[in-house]
Amino acid sequence: MNKLFSVLLFAMTLGGCGAASSISARHETATKIASSAGMSERILQAGIFNLTGWERVQQPNAPVDLYIEGDGLAWLDKHTKSMNPTPPDPLALRLAAADKRDNVFYLARPCQYTGLRGEGSCSDIYWTTGMAAAEVVSAYQQALDDIKARYHVTGFNLVGYSGGAAIAVLVAAGRTDILSIRTVAGNTDYAAFTALHEVSSISGSIDPASVAAKVAQIPQMHFIGGEDTVVPQAVFDGWKQASGTSTCVHSNIITAADHEKGWAEVWPDLLNIPVSCTSAP
Repeated sequence: MNKLFSVLLFAMTLGGCGAASSISARHETATKIASSAGMSERILQAGIFNLTGWERVQQPNAPVDLYIEGDGLAWLDKHTKSMNPTPPDPLALRLAAADKRDNVFYLARPCQYTGLRGEGSCSDIYWTTGMAAAEVVSAYQQALDDIKARYHVTGFNLVGYSGGAAIAVLVAAGRTDILSIRTVAGNTDYAAFTALHEVSSISGSIDPASVAAKVAQIPQMHFIGGEDTVVPQAVFDGWKQASGTSTCVHSNIITAADHEKGWAEVWPDLLNIPVSCTSAP
């Protein structure tokens, strides 16, 4: 892998997390966050993966807010891949826990908390260059189908954090039941991202910007950290351009937020900002 690209991925996935804790300790952290919001753990068998989820579904036959985690702990330092991408502090789960709506579901990324179906070990491609590989996107499609069938879900409001935003839009492109898309510090344009940081392309993954036009009629709000130097506004600008003239694609800059900090505290207020195919709020 290009050395500059590995350095950049390290910055994107590790950030201020500090030294890596044990996987069990990271799982305990997630369980505490979820439990504080009345969310229960569930493992979904999806494609070749076991996807870890936490859920609070109080009203079947209704929409679900579905959160997708970021890339997690992909690197231990600028040159060393992590042996497991489970995040020490899962921001998307914190956002889900702050969501007070009746139906909230959180999905971790492949190889976070759990591995392959049959408890096989994961290849590190799924947290380095293949984090948005075709089989990953397919796994999330199966997971949403499972949730929809189990709770008779009428539609999904997707929320993707960081690299989870790429998964959210790629999943949305293959469905007809997506009511809205929200991204938080979301990397939705790999070409813009790599060009901005002057690194090699992200091989092994589908560029989320390739589906921008396909999801352009889904109401969207892309939250950008004013202090985010990892996924700044220029990445959204690439997504916006790829979306064409749609009136459904909006952005909102949160001045005090960076790539990791400043989100969970204000999320209930951000979640209340209307998302529609009209002029920006």
